[in-house]
Amino acid sequence: MFPSQAQLCYANLQLRSWNSKSKQQKKLTMDSSMVSKKQKKKKDKYSLSDLKALGHQLLSSRAHVNNLPLLLSFITTSTRPQYALESLLSLQSFFTPLLPELPSSSLSSSLSSELQGDPEFIYRTWVRSKFDEFVQSLMEIAICSQSDEALREVVLDTLMEFVKVGNGGKFHSSIYHRLLHSIVYSSLEVDDILLDLLASKYFKYIDIRYFTYISFEKLSRSIGANDIADNKKESLDTTDVKQPESSLDLSVHKLYHLLSRIPPLEGSDDKSEYNMWNAAGIFTGKENGKGHTGKQCKDESTNIKVLSPANIAKKMKLKFTKAWISFLRLPLSVDVYKEVLVNLHQIVLPYLSNPLMLCDFLTRSYDIGGVVSVMALSSLFVLMTQHGLEYPNFYEKLYALLEPSIFMAKHRAKFFQLLDSCLKSPLLPAYLAAAFCKKLSRLSLAIPPSGALVIVALIHNLLRRHPSINCLVHQEDANETTEDITGAERGTDGSTEDSNASKEISSVKPGIDPFDDKQKDPLKTNAMRSSLWEVDTLRHHYCPPVSRFVLSLETDLTVRAKTTEVAVKDFSSGSYATIFGDEIRRRVKQVPLAFYTTTPTMLFPESDFLGWTFKLKDEDNTAVLDYTSKENGHISAKRSRVESS
Repeated sequence: MFPSQAQLCYANLQLRSWNSKSKQQKKLTMDSSMVSKKQKKKKDKYSLSDLKALGHQLLSSRAHVNNLPLLLSFITTSTRPQYALESLLSLQSFFTPLLPELPSSSLSSSLSSELQGDPEFIYRTWVRSKFDEFVQSLMEIAICSQSDEALREVVLDTLMEFVKVGNGGKFHSSIYHRLLHSIVYSSLEVDDILLDLLASKYFKYIDIRYFTYISFEKLSRSIGANDIADNKKESLDTTDVKQPESSLDLSVHKLYHLLSRIPPLEGSDDKSEYNMWNAAGIFTGKENGKGHTGKQCKDESTNIKVLSPANIAKKMKLKFTKAWISFLRLPLSVDVYKEVLVNLHQIVLPYLSNPLMLCDFLTRSYDIGGVVSVMALSSLFVLMTQHGLEYPNFYEKLYALLEPSIFMAKHRAKFFQLLDSCLKSPLLPAYLAAAFCKKLSRLSLAIPPSGALVIVALIHNLLRRHPSINCLVHQEDANETTEDITGAERGTDGSTEDSNASKEISSVKPGIDPFDDKQKDPLKTNAMRSSLWEVDTLRHHYCPPVSRFVLSLETDLTVRAKTTEVAVKDFSSGSYATIFGDEIRRRVKQVPLAFYTTTPTMLFPESDFLGWTFKLKDEDNTAVLDYTSKENGHISAKRSRVESS
């Protein structure tokens, strides 16, 4: 079927309309580019004195209000810092006294139809829109790392001044949240100067901390589902390629950096005094209100009553808890995760409304193993000792952490102190104390001297606290009987299988250690049937401090009045450098000398090789070392050829 005449006409009209629209669009783009070029040319014509004159005119009379858009055009990241600073100072002086009178953005849009004929309302609405543009331009300069550092500091101070008085004289939480949102989602690095300025200059005010916690809780939730999905998609697209820190990881890292920089609440008693950025902030109340005191703000010029310190502390603790719980639900990178675990027991747990809320997070971290478990041990220990947390497999997990790599870990000092504290209870069963003691002594054979010093200190304390395991110091095979070995394992029915097992155990050859260092369960390690023979080898350790320190185990540690516990913290952070430094500072009273009554004729004396004789063969000028011994009535000779020098 062919199209009708009407359809053809309609198609021609559509084509003409599309052509006209495309021409108009091209014209608009050309016009906008021409306008930007004209504005750039106009901006180049102005000098600093001209900008100062424009600012004076704007502040002197409303008749020069058209200078406002011109000054706003200089608040950009591409403008020279001197021009941007001059315009900023004029605009700040213009907007600050008008802020309490300006309508909010939502209110102006809802009332514009009702008050459309009011010229004063139209003027204030227009000024409000220009103020929003000004704030947005300031935030763009603040989060631009290429901007001048001095200008960024002035911009941050200006924004915080607007936060102070921008909401009818009260704290403007909306501008502050937009500022934090821009910082967290920007491409700024964690060590950027803006983050340090915000933390050092403004986190000392109690109301800023309060609204920071609220904003961080919102930001943690907003970072959630969509950003995580995008990050997973990027990681799938870049497999097997080492990528820099993603935008999600960078945002989470900045969020943690700022959150951890907020100082804790100083106190909650009636004598506590808190600095406030805005005296008429969230913690103000009525003069005779319930739960309020007559305490005045830090600003002596105001007479505003504030909440009692106890109520302020209660509010702050609630917001602090919500912010941290929301943050810990985020997917943390490995670096941030480790840093959180290291500082959690100091900067988070003491200030939570209920510290047991983190028990799941800490137990999952403790179950990971390795260095992560070491870092989670501090916080988990606080929950167990101070808040009544029950963790049934705690000692089994702690026993599994005793590996040679732990003696080279970064946070080994804190781990060894906590290990000593965890093994301090006299209610520990003997098999558990013996398992830890034997595991540590076995590790002393494969670790540096600094680790051997820590092990000797830990074993010293274990033997002193638990006299029931002092048999490990010197336990011979001959002292063990079948009843002693298998009494705990034999059943009451006296079956044939139990007797066969006892025979197998009793037939173990002397000199074989029954301790199983590969066993993860301390109950099944057979530590009580072993001895600390590994510690005896430390008597001849090549490092003198280790061999000297082992002598402390020779005293009778069962008599507690004569001995004291060793401070593990004195040895937990040692290394080759610390040991060497202590040795060269040590004053030596007697120095061993190599003294011979006669000049030696051989490298090794014959007394060192009893039963061996040296013979020299003339034909090939080689030395032959002969050894003759009687064994079972037979004479055997072994020869080894050693090239003479």
